Amino acid sequence: MAAFHRLHRHLDPASTMGELIFGMIMVMTFTLGARLLGADEPTDGRELMIAALGCNVAWGIIDGLLYVMGCFAERSRSLAVYQAVRGAMDPAHSRQLIAGALPPVIASVLQPADLERMRQRLLELTKLRAPPGLTGSDWRGALGVFLLVVLSTFPVAVPFLVLQNATRALRVSNAIAIAMLFVAGVAYGRSVGWRPWVVGVVMVALGSALVALTMALGG
Repeated sequence: MAAFHRLHRHLDPASTMGELIFGMIMVMTFTLGARLLGADEPTDGRELMIAALGCNVAWGIIDGLLYVMGCFAERSRSLAVYQAVRGAMDPAHSRQLIAGALPPVIASVLQPADLERMRQRLLELTKLRAPPGLTGSDWRGALGVFLLVVLSTFPVAVPFLVLQNATRALRVSNAIAIAMLFVAGVAYGRSVGWRPWVVGVVMVALGSALVALTMALGG
């Protein structure tokens, strides 16, 4: 759990759980697909694990890059709001721009005087012309995304590597995947203040449904 606390300095709990679930779904489509295609024939666990790992490495890199792009896009949107506030001739319009850039719950409790103080502070800032560059935290967050997707491969795929019987390996793999989904749901429920065990059960059902949908669509 300490590793997750360090990771949450760069990724919010929802993103962490989402990446874990994504990685597990990807590897489960490999394991279940291999079982369906292989019927009762022994599955080559080493080849299966390499294939699943290669897929998750590729998607981990893609997700990490998308995370970095999202960080830069968020800063660009903030810069656009800042420039719009500075360029607005009507103070009331400036306050609307500021309120629109804030989370709805926070914006709903702010008074016009609060928004006006924010507007004045923005006008006092040195004029910015480009969004701030990416920070070390952004890159560490991208690395965390990559590791979450890749590391989720091993617990689900290892049974195919160490067990000779394909059917038994599939059952063990499914049990591990269900347990991981439940634990991820419990952790997410605790982080957002919901009933942990309820969220855990919902996560198992949702993950299973997504795996079935992915396989049905040929994924």
